[in-house]
Amino acid sequence: MPGTVASILENKGHAVHRIGPDETVFDAIGKMVRNNVGSLLVMDGDRIVGILTERDYLRRVALEGRSSRTTPVREIMTLDVVYVGPQHTIEDCMAIMTARRIRHLPVIDEGRLVGLVSQGDLVKRLAADRQVEIDTLRDYIAGSYPG
Repeated sequence: MPGTVASILENKGHAVHRIGPDETVFDAIGKMVRNNVGSLLVMDGDRIVGILTERDYLRRVALEGRSSRTTPVREIMTLDVVYVGPQHTIEDCMAIMTARRIRHLPVIDEGRLVGLVSQGDLVKRLAADRQVEIDTLRDYIAGSYPG
């Protein structure tokens, strides 16, 4: 499980911030700010119908001069939601994010939403993994490696 989406969710948790398609963009942005997140999954019951990101807001509301107080989420959300499974590796996720130019991936396991990983989650995990490698090598060189 090291280096997989499952291992990230094990540490991060499975919370996913959501919003309904008929709620206003203003409410969505408020929810993002309160939860310090860059995206919300747009849900109709248990079904993912889109994803709303900061980028969607900037491109489809702010730059077009629309009112966030009257614009429903469904009018600006991204419909093509790319997702991964818990078995995907960090490298898989980074490749998908780079190719698709996205920063957030919902995690689906056996047809059920189980979490969301962001670019920040991946970078944080990679940095932690590299630090473990550095510490192990330093201990080995210094002669204090237990193995």
